[in-house]
Amino acid sequence: MSVRDKAYIVGVYEHPTRKADHLSVAQLHAQVAKGAIEDAGLSPSDIDGYFCAGDAPGLGTMSMGEYLGLNLRHVDSTETGGSAPIVHVHHAAQAIALGKCNVALVTLAGRPRAAGAALQLRPPDPDAPELQFERLYGPATQNGYAMCARRHMYEFGTTSEQLAWIKVAASHHAQHNPNAMLRNVVTVEEVVNSPMVSDPLHRLDCCVISDGGGAIIVARPEIAASLKRPKVKIRGMGEALKHGMGGKVDLTYSAARMSGPVAFAEAGLTPADVKYVSLYDSFTVTVLFQLEDLGFCKKGEGGKFVSDGNLISGIGKLPFNTDGGGLCNNHPANRGGMTKMIEAVRQLRGEAHPAVQVKNCDIALANGIGGSLAARHIAGTCIMERV
Repeated sequence: MSVRDKAYIVGVYEHPTRKADHLSVAQLHAQVAKGAIEDAGLSPSDIDGYFCAGDAPGLGTMSMGEYLGLNLRHVDSTETGGSAPIVHVHHAAQAIALGKCNVALVTLAGRPRAAGAALQLRPPDPDAPELQFERLYGPATQNGYAMCARRHMYEFGTTSEQLAWIKVAASHHAQHNPNAMLRNVVTVEEVVNSPMVSDPLHRLDCCVISDGGGAIIVARPEIAASLKRPKVKIRGMGEALKHGMGGKVDLTYSAARMSGPVAFAEAGLTPADVKYVSLYDSFTVTVLFQLEDLGFCKKGEGGKFVSDGNLISGIGKLPFNTDGGGLCNNHPANRGGMTKMIEAVRQLRGEAHPAVQVKNCDIALANGIGGSLAARHIAGTCIMERV
């Protein structure tokens, strides 16, 4: 069923901390929930739907629903990694359209930085069907993304300098964000001369590791109309899975190639209508793939598209991640989809930092990638409109 015009985002909140030494994961979830509910002008008693993923402690929606004191009639704990918050917004909109709930809360939080954890938050599931085929090769997150980058370079002539422009754009935006972990503006030369992590990806091609989190409130149109916050309507959404396809592997595209067209078709829009994009930026190459797969440029032309500041707000054609994104701002719980949604809402509300606020921003897109770009992953695409 279509969710177009059937649900609104009425509240968002991003936790300001980047290192939560004295907060538990449950407390982070509670604080972002409180922030989003207050931002919407609602109360906890208004929440009757709750959505969270594997970053939530205990038994997920059961433990957190009790911890938050919510009276719920609809819950969803769909796990799609970093794209889960965007997928949850999709499912919340569907549930609202079906009358399953009226006001849905989506939360994400974690503290891998304080806990001293890197990208591997927990041991691999010994029963995972892919484990026996992949574990013996010692795969690592950065190595998989490096393979994708190298393949794209081989197929299309993409260069490290072109990838570096993505980091440069993010840094230009992060300088205006007081909470960003990396606020210094960097150059292409500094990116390509930073230490090599996994050829061809350098240290500055990689996202930060941070604590924190965020929350989103999705509500019925009638409820949204009664609130004082600026109105952000969900126009179209899509989600899609890409995997190894039994060995028929193509490392040059992401699942956004499937989720994007679904979202645009439902929205009745095209990439040319979009004024701002929030794109999952676990690595610079992740952004490049999404720009191509979502139709902002042709496949293989992403390197040219991102060059010369084309992603910088006020300078380029398509501003992206104006909070600094995962490359410079934060990547809470190693899951970046939540902050992508929050910054897109800020842009549509006109509440981004004045130095990066996109003029006349009426249509925004957020896209998340959960899993590994080189293996199995799920993309979630959300197109929103200011009304």
